[in-house]
Amino acid sequence: MPPFAGPMAARLAHIEPFYVMEIVKEAARLQASGQSIIHLSIGEPDFTAPPPVTRAAADALASGRLQYTQAIGLWSLREAIAADYERTFGVQIDPARVIVTAGASAALLLAFGTLLDVGAEVLMPDPTYPCNRHFVAAFNGVAKLVPCGPGTRFQLDDTLVDASWGRNTRGVLLASPSNPTGTSIRRDVLARTIDETRHRGGFAVIDEIYQRLCYDAPPTTALALGDDVFVLNSFSKYFNMTGWRLGWMVVPPNCVGDVEKLAQNLFVCPSALAQHAALQCFSAEALEIYEARRAEFGRRRDFLVAELRRLGMEVPVEPDGAFYIYADIRRFSNDSWGFAFDLLRRAGVCLVPGRDFGRAETNHFVRISYATDRARLQEAVDRLERFLSTQ
Repeated sequence: MPPFAGPMAARLAHIEPFYVMEIVKEAARLQASGQSIIHLSIGEPDFTAPPPVTRAAADALASGRLQYTQAIGLWSLREAIAADYERTFGVQIDPARVIVTAGASAALLLAFGTLLDVGAEVLMPDPTYPCNRHFVAAFNGVAKLVPCGPGTRFQLDDTLVDASWGRNTRGVLLASPSNPTGTSIRRDVLARTIDETRHRGGFAVIDEIYQRLCYDAPPTTALALGDDVFVLNSFSKYFNMTGWRLGWMVVPPNCVGDVEKLAQNLFVCPSALAQHAALQCFSAEALEIYEARRAEFGRRRDFLVAELRRLGMEVPVEPDGAFYIYADIRRFSNDSWGFAFDLLRRAGVCLVPGRDFGRAETNHFVRISYATDRARLQEAVDRLERFLSTQ
């Protein structure tokens, strides 16, 4: 049969590969050949769903509660999410505003499908999670990356939004804490940034999927700053349910109907099994486990930041959330892509070059994930020390 010869969608030209997968593929090849590899690359907790959650999934499976749910999720789960915002953050949310989604990725697709017309521009920080700009491109919008450095914690602020806003700009996408930097946006800065978008008649979409993985201060939510923001979250990170593909978004009250209409057409509904299981994420038993795991992530962060600095890798802004460190390697190399592959092949340590996350000095940075146990982190530090001594 001849190959497909039809025209491809023009938007594909604006969607780059997920470069992290290139180094992960090389790591898999080396591992298959017998080389020991320590993975500090993928953003996935090494913890999995705790017993209360897996028991709830087994119960739902045994009782056959696997039919379609509402397109925007089980009402009981939406109520549980709203109750958690009040219990954890003191913010009262109408459960009707909670949209349960097939992961945070689906939440972003629904948000931008609701908000973007062709050519609409969305401001986001550089560096940022690579898929974010591609969610915008999927709806023929334009992701405008704004270089952000240590002075703003690698985050957008109101001054940068003001300087970057153009005639086609429609809003901002922020993440707090952020992937790849692990830095959060201070509450006062976030408030001013959202106010700046309001002043310009724009929207603010806030990614809070690492929100409850904060280590130096209690977590906060942008929902405390008004009902007009779009806030998304996920059961993947803090709740350790990565492969279950479940998330949620809280939307302005007047947007629920439009988002629901899109959800009905694009996704039908999120996984029924995952939703029934996720109800137990908010049980006292599960939350006690999650908080112990959060504390362990904090200890890993403290250990690894100190060790990287000892080895001469600069950490210009100490991460206060998520499970990433954005490290400056220019003392050793001006090519983070080559550095990462050389480290992988010679020392068996897999981390992510900055190329995935934008264009602003990404050749000087690598992202290191500490979502692995302390013994493996210690071994990775030992290997890294030997490797750096040869640079």
